[in-house]
Amino acid sequence: MESPCVRKCTLNEEDMCLGCGRELNEITAWTSYSEKQRAEIIKDCVQRIALFGTQTSLKELVKKGV
Repeated sequence: MESPCVRKCTLNEEDMCLGCGRELNEITAWTSYSEKQRAEIIKDCVQRIALFGTQTSLKELVKKGV
């Protein structure tokens, strides 16, 4: 499964990326996760972006097919 990174890497005070919605620990461990774990993280990312992120980031995730 492709990384949800949209190349707008900026962490907020909770260490959540404002570009893709992943938390710092999820970013650094991405390659070690199973496909099932990645799918769960991506689902969480979409929710985080909807709550805390920008509309642009959400559109970019959808555009990538995430």
